[in-house]
Amino acid sequence: QLSGQCGGTAVASLNRRATMDEIEKMFLVLENEGVARYGSERINQLEHALQCAWLAERESGDPALITAALFHDIGHMMHKLGDDAAIRGVDDRHEDIGYKYLRQYFGEDVCMSVKMHVDAKRYLCTVEEGYFDSLSAGSVRSLQLQGGPFSHDEAEAFINSPLARDAVALRRWDEGAKVEDLTTPELAHFRQYVQNCYRPSEQ
Repeated sequence: QLSGQCGGTAVASLNRRATMDEIEKMFLVLENEGVARYGSERINQLEHALQCAWLAERESGDPALITAALFHDIGHMMHKLGDDAAIRGVDDRHEDIGYKYLRQYFGEDVCMSVKMHVDAKRYLCTVEEGYFDSLSAGSVRSLQLQGGPFSHDEAEAFINSPLARDAVALRRWDEGAKVEDLTTPELAHFRQYVQNCYRPSEQ
């Protein structure tokens, strides 16, 4: 019996270590690659991620949405197209890159918001008067590369899909998270939410 207890403790310890190692790798992507300029915005990728996660924490408090907000643009930091891809007229499909990477470690409650946050912009441009006018110049540029605003039928199909409303919430935080010189919590502050959502066994 004692042997079984020790084995269980050892396995639990290894699982915790694996969890910490994988989370550390994700955080290193943000720390190392996030120092690049965020397209034509006046902040870098890491600042954008922290601002977005902070908005999600303040407005929702939901660990899955906070985690999605923190990592929603990780695809920008993983492709090899450079940080000016949109300026050069290239759609980097960062939402798909991020989704495929993150789904190794998180459930759909995190990953689908990341995958759908670009379509959420296209949706809001169609259904919400004035939303397009609120976009930054960089968002307007990328919108054209991403297919432009949805048709009304496309917008209806989108909002009726699972987790679409979470993606819309993330999209609003995304657009609001572009404030130059804004003081936010440091990356370590959000580790608790990431650990809470980490469940690679679901994949």
